[in-house]
Amino acid sequence: MAAVCLLFSISLTSLQSLTTAKNGGQADTLHYPKSFGFGRTATLKEIALLDTDVRPDGKGLPAGSGKVSEGKLVYAAKCSGCHGATGVEGPNDQLVTIKNPTDPKVKARNKTIGNYWPYGTTVFDYIKRAMPFNQPGSLTDQEVYNLTAFLLHENGLIKADDIINAKTLPKVVMPARDFFVPDDRRDGPEIR
Repeated sequence: MAAVCLLFSISLTSLQSLTTAKNGGQADTLHYPKSFGFGRTATLKEIALLDTDVRPDGKGLPAGSGKVSEGKLVYAAKCSGCHGATGVEGPNDQLVTIKNPTDPKVKARNKTIGNYWPYGTTVFDYIKRAMPFNQPGSLTDQEVYNLTAFLLHENGLIKADDIINAKTLPKVVMPARDFFVPDDRRDGPEIR
């Protein structure tokens, strides 16, 4: 038994010496090689394709605009297979809020664009990055603007003839906007 304790003690000491930083603190990781011998460094063009983000104030939105009527066509072709013909049926997430459901099996309070999302710009950003599920990031900016317009209209947030673009989209007031608290921490964990 004493031999097992000694071996265990030696093992812990060895592990500690591998993970102790030079200044006496704990190192984040063990020493990994600079390269693992596969892949390559991404080009600036490749990084630019993925380095997109859209803020609530609209910063980061690309040029272009979208119409509800055009979005309906894009939705039918690229979204309805997962979200249903009207954005309610599924089989995947419900996108459109059901007003006054008559079927008791239908969940009227599913988290949808119309009752949960805080900003219209978030709808654009999410569609641009993650949809369609089988080809994320494959939609053009024009298709994303059109889809955003269609989905906002289907949720009763804009009129059928409204045009969505970098100036109008941030002005769409989402019903759940006031339920989200912005994370405005600076220089550390200033959580409110």
